[in-house]
Amino acid sequence: MINKRLLIKNLLAHNDENSFYDKKRKVDFSHKEGKAKFLKHICALSNSNPKNNSYIVIGVDDEDNKIIGVKFFDDSKIQNLINAYLTNPPIVQYENIPFPHLPDNKVVGLVTIRPNADITSLRKNIWKYYGGSVFFRDGSISMPKVFDIEIKDVNSTIVAQIESHAQNNIQYTLDGVFDFLNKRQDYNPQYKVFKEYFVLCWSGQKKLVKNNTYYSRVDIELINEQVRLFYSTLDEVAISYDDNSFRILEYVSLGLQNSFKYYELEETIIRFEDNAHYTIDTTLLFEPPQFDKKVLHHIYNSNNALLEKLKKGLALNKNELIDLTNLPATYLICYLNAFHEAIDKLNEAKPYLKKQYSSIYQSYQEALRILRKVKYS
Repeated sequence: MINKRLLIKNLLAHNDENSFYDKKRKVDFSHKEGKAKFLKHICALSNSNPKNNSYIVIGVDDEDNKIIGVKFFDDSKIQNLINAYLTNPPIVQYENIPFPHLPDNKVVGLVTIRPNADITSLRKNIWKYYGGSVFFRDGSISMPKVFDIEIKDVNSTIVAQIESHAQNNIQYTLDGVFDFLNKRQDYNPQYKVFKEYFVLCWSGQKKLVKNNTYYSRVDIELINEQVRLFYSTLDEVAISYDDNSFRILEYVSLGLQNSFKYYELEETIIRFEDNAHYTIDTTLLFEPPQFDKKVLHHIYNSNNALLEKLKKGLALNKNELIDLTNLPATYLICYLNAFHEAIDKLNEAKPYLKKQYSSIYQSYQEALRILRKVKYS
């Protein structure tokens, strides 16, 4: 089993970006430009390496390879994006890898691209790239090319060596468990061994609601691979497990006018097998709540008025600040109730929230996360 933290270190130490490896400071999936550039790199790496894995490391400074990290990214539907836009899509996995020196809310993103035997191309237009385009790696650059020659396999030996040097061992596993227990001691850290092989650690702030146990500030890591499977400071999460599986049921709080309700968002089940393999199955359970259209029109217009005041730099009164706190969630609710321009308005608010209201900006990110899950399901 590959220790993903060690794999990233080996990739960074091996060489600069090349035809099987790319690194990024960050990736932006919130706009078509960011999605298009990501799809271009996936396409190019898949085509340039027909017989071995390719990798993209996210959260690394291009100049000096310094690991700076990115926010935890839990889009389990990223394969749906790949399938929607690429012909002959590769299997793509995005994993969040914690590093000891990074703050709790930062990880390094590791994208693994497993190619297929056929040439991958864009299925349809996106941003400035045209449907039918085929990309390859030319050194460290993903370039459009006309495919007219057989692709030579020049990287399999190198990639195999890098992956071999990143194999996990008992010391890495024990160190990982002790590090987790020490770091999360304020949030009831626990561990469990599955199938005498897999070690899963988790922690969370526990609370009881009507005889049901829920957790917030949840952190879940598969220690064998040094992969963070789940991380959240806001949500309510139900956790259950048996000898063969670990289940995570995530809830989200939504509502209007100080009346909120928890809705099931997503269920993740990690199943451990006897042959030292595991699978992760994620099911979106979210059913968008429906509200009275007259009430929503009033809230939508109030949000738009708040947005205009933000754009003009005008001061907000006490009641307007309270409404601003709910703006990301209420714009999201409006969008889920067929106010199609609400999400554009929310994106317009992003720079102002990010600059002046850090706590509300977290709510903005949460709203986009929910929207992303719903959209690509």
